[in-house]
Amino acid sequence: MTFRALLRSSAALWTAPVWCGIVAFYFFYALHLEDPYEEVVGGPLWGAQQVSIALNYFYAFSYAITLGLAVWEGGRLRQDRVWDLAPGRARWAVAAQTLAPVLGAGWAILLLPVTMRMVETGLVPTLPALSPLLMGMGIVCAYAAVGCVLGHLTPRVISAPAAAVAAYYVISKTSTYSNPVWPRHVSGQLSTSIAFGEHYSAPTVLAPLLFALAIALAAVVWWSSPRLPLRLLAMVTALVTAVLSARAASGWGVVDGPVSAGHAPARCVGTAPRVCMADSGGAIERLGDVRAEVTSSLQELRTAGIGVRVPSTVTDGLLYERGSTRPRSTPSTWWLPLTAQAEAASPGGRLPGIRLSVLLSSVTFPCSFPGQNAPGHSPHWIVNHDAAMLWAAHALNVQDPYLQRRVDEYGQFANGAEVLAKVRERAAEGLALPTAAQRTAWFEQEQARACRLAPEPSGATAGTSPRGADS
Repeated sequence: MTFRALLRSSAALWTAPVWCGIVAFYFFYALHLEDPYEEVVGGPLWGAQQVSIALNYFYAFSYAITLGLAVWEGGRLRQDRVWDLAPGRARWAVAAQTLAPVLGAGWAILLLPVTMRMVETGLVPTLPALSPLLMGMGIVCAYAAVGCVLGHLTPRVISAPAAAVAAYYVISKTSTYSNPVWPRHVSGQLSTSIAFGEHYSAPTVLAPLLFALAIALAAVVWWSSPRLPLRLLAMVTALVTAVLSARAASGWGVVDGPVSAGHAPARCVGTAPRVCMADSGGAIERLGDVRAEVTSSLQELRTAGIGVRVPSTVTDGLLYERGSTRPRSTPSTWWLPLTAQAEAASPGGRLPGIRLSVLLSSVTFPCSFPGQNAPGHSPHWIVNHDAAMLWAAHALNVQDPYLQRRVDEYGQFANGAEVLAKVRERAAEGLALPTAAQRTAWFEQEQARACRLAPEPSGATAGTSPRGADS
């Protein structure tokens, strides 16, 4: 039978208007209901993230349609007695030819939304970015094989729709499991969220793929081979593979399978400091302005009499968007949310967020502070600490953004309004001093008072510098 004749007789063709319409509906309505078009194309744009978003609605639907169509085609092979008409041909060869249009339908359901999303965003995905798509296409093959076997053994009129509905329900349901967690990770519906600059690690996509292929292999061998040793070998292999896949996935978080970070390209400019931003973050055109704000802020702090150390590199935190994977800031390398702050420019074109981040990363104290006020200790150290920081913030004209950050913490005190008033009062005293030398001396005294009054932070050593702790 020619491929054209095979396609015309396949259920995949005459059901195409249904599943194509559902794909179009979910892509243009449901997918954009969460993220409007303007936000999608506005960035940050990362190929792997967009592929993952596009596929999220279509994994279960693709597997269900594939299984239902494969059951129908498998039942048609039995009903038409194809095995009797061509006894010299291997069963797997006949089944593979018959299932080609079914595979095309399952793959199309996954390929169409990814292609439309890439056209919409103007991205060209790399091979690692397409790993969830390749995983889904492999699992489609497994469902097609299982469906053909099921159609050969059961009445297709009943089993085809029942299998499709059951597959969709089971896959969708397992994506809500949290205890145990392994079913959601081996179902083929990827639950692991992916951030900017990340790719799925190999175990994340291999666990569901191997789980599905193992079951399909056992079903096909048991159906096509009359030899008992081969059947038993296939069953044992499938069982071991499925157990190992489930065991590997059982140690993952609910939405935190293994990912690898730091793959997004960056563009850098200047030296001492060298400022780098995500190339596709949506604000790369302001890279020069960002570096100008960083260098001018450091210079203004020095002019105010604050000793700051110039880092060698200031890097965009968007490159490691997930905080758990981002390297910690060091005196020589700062990780700051440059893209997010570059997009939030003031009406005059200035970047107060950048200046505030420079303030929080460069102004340090000769001691460490607890993450929050320790019970039984006076909050007086917060007054001295914040008064010194507010005084420094005036040098960069970011006193209002700085206080806005601190107001929430003052709320934990019964006299939060008094703490805020005291911080403002002490900072005003320092600003009112007549000479630069007096103002610098006042700033250093406030630092010393804050360190003297602060409780010893648990697990920290006094005398260390909490560079970047505020940011």
